[in-house]
Amino acid sequence: MKFTVSNLSSSVFFLLIFFAFVSPIHGSNRHAPLFIFGDSFLDAGNNNYINTTALDQANFWPYGETYFNFPTGRFSDGRLISDFIAEYAKLPLVPPYLQPGNNQYYGGVNFASGGAGALVETFEGSVIPLKTQARNYKKVAAFLRHNLGKSEAKLLLSNAVYMFSIGSNDYLSPFLTDSDVLKSYSHSEYVAMVLRNMTSIIKGIYKRGARKFVLMNLPPLGCLPGTRIIDVEENGKCLQELSNLASLHNRVLHVVLLQLENKLKGFKFALYDFHTHVTQMMNHPFKYESAYKNIADRMWGFSNNSYNIGPYTIRHFFQLP
Repeated sequence: MKFTVSNLSSSVFFLLIFFAFVSPIHGSNRHAPLFIFGDSFLDAGNNNYINTTALDQANFWPYGETYFNFPTGRFSDGRLISDFIAEYAKLPLVPPYLQPGNNQYYGGVNFASGGAGALVETFEGSVIPLKTQARNYKKVAAFLRHNLGKSEAKLLLSNAVYMFSIGSNDYLSPFLTDSDVLKSYSHSEYVAMVLRNMTSIIKGIYKRGARKFVLMNLPPLGCLPGTRIIDVEENGKCLQELSNLASLHNRVLHVVLLQLENKLKGFKFALYDFHTHVTQMMNHPFKYESAYKNIADRMWGFSNNSYNIGPYTIRHFFQLP
């Protein structure tokens, strides 16, 4: 997604995550790896290494100023939600897949790309689409099987956590690029197409051993600062058509995940109500000093006021007190 923490101000998000311990690998106790897919909410710097536009990069000031003290490629003034989660789970920061020298992968890897969508056509040529991210994961899975052996790699991959932040850009792109795609499809047809692509990727990752999936629903996209100015005649009001698409996506997403849970043996998902949380942040901005950290805290279980859709929290699966 093409918005930073600063640009979104109070309009930031997150989701629920869960972890589990894996069995010892090569004699050492390892925490569950974290594999990350999606857009700029989770991109830890992959877009630094692709041929893209300045709009799709975050490798310049003031990105990173509040924590790293230099830009890292994160679309944030500091850490991402996944960085906070890694800290709480006693994991190191998960490195971007394209980072030079990143060739271990035992603790996970970040495939996310700012601006990416479930559809290959979303900002095509400037980002790493979800389909390519999944292809990169396939390479990592093969690497692990080669280096750990099939049985240990299978155990590692099945205990890993798979985090997704995807979909926002698929709905933003038609409005930001003057595309006429929404004239060719009804809202329901377009949402179904986005979720079919997303579901196909999830099923493919599941077939390679994944079992624990973490996702968030979409925020009210038409109320983001960057989308309020699209229609100048509305004087900064929310772009209702865009928010309606996000709401429809959210309703169908939950149904799709329940269907996958029923059909795929061992499939578990955690869905974070990003939409409600962001709405609360927009309505009560002064309550949230650090939005990303606040979301991570709630997801982890530090707060009883949760936006989790479902029974899972990180602590349950990571087995921490």
